[in-house]
Formats: sequence, C-alpha cells, structure tokens
Amino acid sequence: MGICGSARRRSSPTLIAAGFAAALLPKSAEAFELFGVHLWGEKKQETQDLVGEPVTYDLDLAVEGADNDVKDAVTGASNLQKNRDKAVSGTSGLLAIARADYRRILASLYTQGHYGGTISITFNGREADTLPPDADLPTTGNAIRVRVDPGPKYLFSSASIVNAAPPPVDEDDIVDDPAEAGFRQGEIARSGTVVKAGKLAVEAWRQQGHPKAELASRDVTADHPANALEAILTVEPGERAAYGDITVDGAARMDPQFVAWYTKLRPGAEFDPDDIKEAEKRLARLDVFQSVRVNEGETIGPGGLLPIVIAVEERKLRRIGVGATISTTDGFGAQAFWLHRNLFGRAEKLRFDAKVAGIGDTLNPGEFDYSLGATFQKPGVFTPDTDFSLAIAADRLDLESYRETSASLGTGFTHRFTDELSGRAFLRAKHARFEDDDGITDFTTLGLLAGVNYDSRDNAADATRGLFFDLEAEPFQEFQFGNTAVRAVAEARTYLGFGEKNRFVLAGRLKLGTITGAPVEELPNDKLFYAGGGGSVRGYAFRNIGVDQPDGTVDGGRSLIEGSVEARARFTDTIGAAAFVDFGYVGAETIPDFDENLRFGAGLGLRYYTSLGPIRLDVAAPLNPRPGDPSFSFYAGIGQAF
Repeated sequence: MGICGSARRRSSPTLIAAGFAAALLPKSAEAFELFGVHLWGEKKQETQDLVGEPVTYDLDLAVEGADNDVKDAVTGASNLQKNRDKAVSGTSGLLAIARADYRRILASLYTQGHYGGTISITFNGREADTLPPDADLPTTGNAIRVRVDPGPKYLFSSASIVNAAPPPVDEDDIVDDPAEAGFRQGEIARSGTVVKAGKLAVEAWRQQGHPKAELASRDVTADHPANALEAILTVEPGERAAYGDITVDGAARMDPQFVAWYTKLRPGAEFDPDDIKEAEKRLARLDVFQSVRVNEGETIGPGGLLPIVIAVEERKLRRIGVGATISTTDGFGAQAFWLHRNLFGRAEKLRFDAKVAGIGDTLNPGEFDYSLGATFQKPGVFTPDTDFSLAIAADRLDLESYRETSASLGTGFTHRFTDELSGRAFLRAKHARFEDDDGITDFTTLGLLAGVNYDSRDNAADATRGLFFDLEAEPFQEFQFGNTAVRAVAEARTYLGFGEKNRFVLAGRLKLGTITGAPVEELPNDKLFYAGGGGSVRGYAFRNIGVDQPDGTVDGGRSLIEGSVEARARFTDTIGAAAFVDFGYVGAETIPDFDENLRFGAGLGLRYYTSLGPIRLDVAAPLNPRPGDPSFSFYAGIGQAF
C-alpha cells in the first residue's frame, strides 16, 4: 500500500485514489483490511511470529482536531494501540506492526470520510517507515509517537448508480435505497457508504431474479481543493434465472430427495436470494446437520436455469443429555434423555425422557416425583411446514395438594406459518388417579387441544428483545362423571433491551387461564389451576397457590392470573444480576373475583452467562405469606425464568 511508504506528509491525489481503490476494489492482489475487518486477498500476519528478544514500548497516540467517532475509529484500527501492554517478538515484529498501522489508520480515516489526512509514526524520534527491518532498537523504553491529522471531511459531490434495478413489483423484493444509506450528494463520503451502496445495488437485481448480478466498476474521484468525492457505481445485472436441478452433496443417512423437497426450492421457480436463506434456516431446524450450505451454480445454464447444490454435513445420530434443578421449596430434581435424531432417514426423531424430583423435600423414594415418556416426531408431513408427533407418558407426582398417578397419550400436528407464527392441534387422552383429602378419584379424559404461538424473541433462553405470545384452548370430555368442559390459557411475554449490547433488559410476563363446563369437584386436578414455584410465583412452593380452604389446605381453581416483572443487568460478559416481582391468583370461579388470594413474591438473582444460556440463581420471599409458607426460597436452573 503506498501509504506505508509515506511519512508525515499530506496525502497526494494519487495516493488518495490508490488507497481508496485498494479499500474498495476486490481485484486488488494485495490483502486489505478496512477498519480491522479482512476483506480480500491473502491475509498477512502483521504481528509476524518472529523469533527474537521481546520488545516493549510506550505509546503516545493522538488524533488532532477530530470528533469522537474519528478518534474511536483510529484507535480501534491501530494494532500498536491494541498491543501496547504486550511484549512484541523482536524489533522486526514491532516495526511490522507499526508499518501496517499506516495502512490500517488510513483505512479508518476513509471510513469516516477523511481523504486528505496526515499520519506520522515515529520510533524514538525517527519515522517508522524510514527504519530498516534490522534496525537496532532497545528492548525496553521505546517511545512510539503516533500523530494523526484527519484533515477535512469530504462530501459527495455526486453519487450515482449506472444500471440500477427498476422499482420492484413485489414488495418482498424491496431493498434499502442506497441514497437513504447516505450515498447521495451532500452526505459525508464515507468509504463504507460506497461499499454498502454497491452491495445494495447488486442485491436489488438479485431480488428481482438476477443471481449473477455484480458490480462491474467503481469510479471514485477526489476533488481535494473542494474536499469532495465523486462516486459512480456501475452494475452488470446479468441474466434472469430460475432454479434448475437441485442436488444434495454430503448426505449419508438422510434421504437426498427429502432434503431437496424440504427446502421448498422448486425447479422452474424464479430465483430469489431470500429463498436460499430460508432454505438454509429450514434445514438447520431439522437438527440433523452439523453444517448446511445452499450453493448457487457458477453459471446459468440453458433456458436460464441455475443449478443449486445443497452441501450438508450430518450430525451424530444419537445424543444423550442430563440436567438438574434445585430449590429450597421444591427440592432437587434430575432429568435425562436419549435422542435418535434421524430414525428412518427423513429427520424423524425418537426421544426418551426420564425425570425424578422432590428429592430433599423428602428422603422417602415413595414420595418422590417420577416421570417417564417417549416422543416420536416426523417433520414434513403433508407439507414441509407441517410436523407430526406422537407422545406417551407415565407420571407419578406427589404434590402438597394431591398425589397423581397417570398415563397419557397425545398425537397431532404442528404447522409453521412463518418464522414467528405457528399453530398446533393435538388429540390427547389420559387416565389418572388422584389422591387428596377427599379420597381417591379416577378420571378419564379425551380432548382436542388447539393453539397458536407467536415468538419473535432474539434468544429464547436469554431474550433481550421481542414478543412471545401463546394461546391454547382444549375442549375435553371426562368419562367418569360424564362432563364436557373447556380449558383455555393465554400467556404473553415482552422484553425491552437498552444500553450497549442490550446489557439492561426489562422483561414482563402475564398469564391468564380459565376452565368452564363442570364443577370443581368433578374436574381432574391436573386440569385445575395452581400457581407458585420457580417458573411461576417465586417465593412460594410449587403449585401451592390455589383456592385456600378453611382447614388450611389448598385446592385447584377454575381461573388463573399470573405475572412477573424482572429487571436484568449484565455487568460483564459472564456476570449479571436480576431483581423481580412475581404475582399469582387462583380463583374458585371461571371469572376471577380478585379476592384476598392474590399472592406476591419478590427477590434478587445472580446470572452466570454461558454458551448454553445463563445459569440462574434466584432467592425470593413471599410478600404476603400465609401460615406455613416459607420465609424465603432459593432456585437454580439454566436459562432465564421466562
């Protein structure tokens, strides 16, 4: 790069053009990094693993007469700044870093629209680019002085695109206007704006079915006396194309025809880059591939058909997982699962789950909670967006209000309408025996559950923005008493992140439930509503908020109101904290009457963030406890409470 050979002089027009061209043109043979990001070419190791005696230095870096954005860009680009607290291997290694900084700092100035700047890097008073590679420098106390005068900001005198795409007919093909991104006369002429404008101009053609659109040329001319830049981008749209043959490469156990069908890419349909991205997302959701890449053919074939190659790498077929939860009110729980993720070659999943809980609350194994289950899932039934599932389960739950021994069977379909919106319909049958203070009662139910789910959260385990909403209704027939009833539940969650990288999050949750059609005593306990516990109202025992009875016991109710407000703060990349208030109400009637049964809990929590999600430790206390409620409770788990 020519700038590496210059020392403390104002950049000439030739140097500006050469530097800007290097920052923009991918045809350059030399590697280039713009604002610290490698763009093209063979990447050189600027710090060079040279064998030599460690050398240290004192750095004095100053950017003269510039705003904070320019200063931040320069300091962020300088490797001398980044490595100032480290010993460098040998004199040659230190000089290599300094010489590379000329180019890196120049590129950072271009990103801010400064094309007439001055850069000086001196070693003990001598300009770095005048020192020979074998210069004899002391191993300690080297005084490196970096002075950057960015010069004036340049504005676009003109900014135009030749062969721009016509206005799209389909609103799904709309691409951001380069002018709105700053590529227009009078705006600051940042190099990144030119790069972005070129990408948008190419993408506009691709969205309209031209897969081989490319930027043919960038003509950039600097008018130094006027502190202005003229930029002309020329696009070559190429041929309009449709999908040709779709082949799969790398499938070992998976059926290649199913993989191609599941992408929803159909031969003969017009090319759309959004289809390619969606196909990759769809295949990733199958959870059978280690990697997925949908590649466009190098050339468009006869008839305007573009071949597509789906390159995949399959995961291991089987997976085993374990987990644990603990709280002072609910005791210790452990669970494990075994998963086969591709049973018959079309991503069918077979999963077995086992769980034991309530350990510590009692040491009698006869009073622990047990659960065993198996689930079979088959994706791509009827349509690529429709999944079938079949689940069986056996449970024994020893709760404070009742004991349940049950077996259940459920089968149905889930359909994904969009990335955020899905619907489900399941037929569920269950036989259960409940033991409580009123004796032993058997219930047999058959119901049809239908629901919709909307989820736009950025991360289900640790959301910082987005909305979650779930609504389900289940009409069911109970055969022991001959009742028909309907149970409905709605839940909404919302998240507001703010601050740098959304380190602060305000989260809220509201859940409503109702059941109608039969008296409480003729409804199964598991259909009735309870609240309390780590995923409900913290500070209270699990499912111990209900309809209070005169004898001090708690029964389930026919209505539910439950909610939480939580403030989360992330102090470092791994450590955070939370403060929360939860509330819950269970009413005896279908329509709640908000009597004195509304319970509140509040507390504080610690978060340790991992790649799997935050490890959560909460302590909570009931704000209006009843006799027998705990003074406080601890909860631990993985993922946020909601």
